[in-house]
Amino acid sequence: MTQAAGNLLEEALRLTESERAQLAARLIESLDPETEDDAEIAWSDEIRRRLDDLEQGRARTVPWSEARKLILEDRDEFDPG
Repeated sequence: MTQAAGNLLEEALRLTESERAQLAARLIESLDPETEDDAEIAWSDEIRRRLDDLEQGRARTVPWSEARKLILEDRDEFDPG
């Protein structure tokens, strides 16, 4: 990382959480500016559907430690090395 980038990072870390989130989203967006509008709409719809499932009791959350364990177990099943 260049000194200029390091200085920018230090300054960015002094922003509020909301400002950092907005900045991060814009930076990520700048890496792939050709995101299809349909993809954005589809993700928004999926997020709404999942939140509705949680609110209606059709889905449940699990603690990160449990989710991580399941992810690692799945990875190990598909990664013989």
